[in-house]
Amino acid sequence: MADPRLFRLRVRYAKSGRLALLSHLEVVRALERAVRRARLPFAVTNGFSPHMRIAFGAALPVGVGGSDEFFDLYLTEYLAAEKALAALVEVSPPDLMPHGAVYVEPGAAAASVAYPLSTYRVSFDAPIRHALVVPKQVEVMRKKKRKVLEVSDFLVGDVRECEGGCAVEFTLEAKPTGSLRPDVLVEAIVGATEASAAIRSIVRISQK
Repeated sequence: MADPRLFRLRVRYAKSGRLALLSHLEVVRALERAVRRARLPFAVTNGFSPHMRIAFGAALPVGVGGSDEFFDLYLTEYLAAEKALAALVEVSPPDLMPHGAVYVEPGAAAASVAYPLSTYRVSFDAPIRHALVVPKQVEVMRKKKRKVLEVSDFLVGDVRECEGGCAVEFTLEAKPTGSLRPDVLVEAIVGATEASAAIRSIVRISQK
């Protein structure tokens, strides 16, 4: 249950450059250190091992960047969102930079499920020379077991070619039962398309 005595600040940030190679746990630790360096009045959990009250949005795979990532930070004192953001910006590395902050209601949806739709942009080193072929199924490994996923269960709309064939964009929906990783899908698309272009980057450009 949400604690009405706390202030819930939703911070948006970008994960880019070399720091796109960080794992989700490493991102969590880096941002927690930034909050501490910024000297924000963060709340802590109860119990024998108290830790910062902070909740993150859907995790990104290692190597996938994000220009619209977010986390919810619970504060014990009200601080203007602009001031909190400025304090975080001052102590954050360029490739893990906060760029927005706003307070949300205590009863708002959890950060991990607030935005089930994620749009990705995949850039290539050279234009794709063949028509895009989206496979109907992809195989993934989960808990050391091979599983077949139906792409249509997760892909929302079409895979769109842009930048003269040097990039594609697509939207994936996260379900309560699981999700399809963007890197898994794009590798399947590239393989089916027989593209001569190597994947340069994968970035989550928006969530809603």
